[in-house]
Amino acid sequence: MKKALFQAVLFDLDGTLLDTAPDFLTATNLLLSKKGMPLLNEGSIRWLVSHGSAGIIRNAFSMDEAHQDFEPTRQELLALYKDNLADKTQPFNGIKELLLELGRQQTPWGIVTNKPELYTLAILEQSPLTPNPATIICPDHVKNTKPDPESIILACNQLGIEPKNTVYIGDHLRDIEAGLRAGTTTIAAGYGYISDDEDISSWGAHHTVRCATQLHDLIFK
Repeated sequence: MKKALFQAVLFDLDGTLLDTAPDFLTATNLLLSKKGMPLLNEGSIRWLVSHGSAGIIRNAFSMDEAHQDFEPTRQELLALYKDNLADKTQPFNGIKELLLELGRQQTPWGIVTNKPELYTLAILEQSPLTPNPATIICPDHVKNTKPDPESIILACNQLGIEPKNTVYIGDHLRDIEAGLRAGTTTIAAGYGYISDDEDISSWGAHHTVRCATQLHDLIFK
């Protein structure tokens, strides 16, 4: 039987653990429709999800932070997202099996995300994962978000496990930078929300996968 190589496994949320893009698309298109603007297809929005609600407003609504309607529009989007955030969201292929194996081996896993706690907990309540995460770190819990390592270090402290014995998996450069700065092993999730012009090989991750099913062989040996 293969054994876990790490004492803890930490995941970014959007684009790494869960495929949340379909529900972001629903919320975005509801707001675009309300404003009489052309709707988007999922391919147009997937890479934006890692940039959060602000990134979606900047790109889908052609509006920057200096615009007087930027923040009201962002709040409208977030309200619509909250109403639809677990309709189509699913774990990426292979994640459920990976978590179950971690549970069988009593290896704790957790989430370290830049997604606010309000939305993170709501998704997990409506789409529970088995076993439950042993730690969930959101921007609400730290002074400095990723790429600062504070949130990953906090997660390791909560688990009582040193970063050097932990792996962090993420689909954005800031995830890998945070993991490296914290002292964890890092895995770049190449299946996540990455733009076509992004070269993930330049991120400096210890490992890169193109499908979540490939994580198993990097975590268990």
